[in-house]
This record gives sequence, structure tokens and C-alpha cells, in this order.
Amino acid sequence: MSNQPDLFTAAAATASKLNLKRPIAFFDLESTGTDFVKDRIVEISILRVNVDGTRDIKTMKLNPTIPIPIEASKIHGIYDEDVATEPTFKDKAREIYDFLDPCDLAGFNSNKFDVPMLMEEFIRVKLTFSVENRALIDVHRIYTHFEKRTLEAAYKFYCDKALENAHSAEADTIATYEVFLAQLDRYKDDLKNDVQFLHEFSNEERFLDSGRRFIFTGGKAVFNFGKYKGKPVEEVLRTDPGYYSWMMQGDFAQHTKQKLTEIKEGLKRH
Repeated sequence: MSNQPDLFTAAAATASKLNLKRPIAFFDLESTGTDFVKDRIVEISILRVNVDGTRDIKTMKLNPTIPIPIEASKIHGIYDEDVATEPTFKDKAREIYDFLDPCDLAGFNSNKFDVPMLMEEFIRVKLTFSVENRALIDVHRIYTHFEKRTLEAAYKFYCDKALENAHSAEADTIATYEVFLAQLDRYKDDLKNDVQFLHEFSNEERFLDSGRRFIFTGGKAVFNFGKYKGKPVEEVLRTDPGYYSWMMQGDFAQHTKQKLTEIKEGLKRH
């Protein structure tokens, strides 16, 4: 863990404006691809902003244990040989887990990709990493709500600077943090400097699982896909028990299967 105040010159003046009740971790992942069920992390950078305003950053490359497609390498600049001798996620899982505890989470398009992928990696190494009691702030969601562009454009628009080393996890993480602070200033009449408010603003719907297969509607978990879309999960498990087996054998996120099993086990207790 290291403090790097020299990297935050543009954000330093406004950092104290963050109203935190507990630490918040801005993070970004580079990976072997965009399918968080099958792909793996090759680099992670986490900027932890503490309640007292101090910041710590942790960045590490990881051996994904599977080949990195050349298309992905051309985007983030990390090739198989760059990570051949690096530790695996399993090697670093506890260190990452502890660094994120007890943080709320923030990132750029993180609710749709980074958070689900991170959760899948933790599940694979049998570490229970829950987001149910964490605020999840998606800076991309705030940005597209008002401006509808990319991180590079957001950085130029909000911070009036070109984003150097785009698609480097650390550069993207720091840029996301600076954009977020600038958003709080620019949209102060619309955004509250409150993590719970920003969590709700960043999440269009309340999803039960990282794969977004279940959502909460009317106080119940319902299917968000397929022939039972809109139907309560408990009702479907009662009337079509074979659907559980089909999903458990299917190509769904591990977290989706985990939540489905929890609902099924809950039925047995009632």
C-alpha cells in the first residue's frame, strides 16, 4: 500500500469535498476480455479514499492463467509475457479483499463489468465478497446521464486535460476519481454529496446478482430474462423445479447461481 499524492494534483483541491461515512474504493480492471463469466483479470488498480481524506493506491498485474487474446492486449497493452511470472488472482485475493474492506465501491461502467468480474474472481477462490451492504457508484452512469460519452472525453470535458496512458488500469482509476470530483462540482444542484444518494443515482434497477438475471420488484426477486422474465423466482422454482437444474448447468455467472441456490434453500425453510 502506498500514498502517491503527486498523482492527484488536479483533484487535491476538491478532495476534501467528498462526504464519506466510510472509505470508498475507486477501481478499474483490465482483463482477457469482456465476458466476466469466462474472462480473467490481468491488472487491477484500486484507489482507496479514506474518511479523513487520505488516499492509498494499490496496482498490480496478475497472471490470468489463460491466454490473453491479442485483441485485448492491443487495447490495454498487456501481453502474455508481461504477466507470465506475476501472481495469480488466487495468490493476491486476500490482500485485495482486505484492501477493499469495508469500502463502498466506485468505477467507470463498474456496475456492469468491473464489480461483476471482481465478484466472479472472489467466488472462484471461495472468498465471500458481498456488495449488498456497499454503495456502488458508477461514474459512467452519472456521466452518460448528463453528457453521454467515454472516459477520455469525460476527462477532457470535466478536467480539461488529455488522458495519458488510457486503458492503463492506474491511469483510468485516477482519471475516474478526478472526473467524479468534477461531476460533484458541475452538477451540485442535481447531485447530493452523499454516498447513498450517488449509489441510488448510479443504479437504474436493484439487481440481486452480478449477472443481472434477477431484479427486485415489489419486494420480490423476479427473473430478468428468458421465458420467465417478470415472474417471481420463488414461484418458478415451485412450479418448474427443473429450471433450477437448467440454470445451474448453464453458462451463467457463479454469483447468479449462488443467489439462485440461496432462494431455493430459503424455500425449504418455509
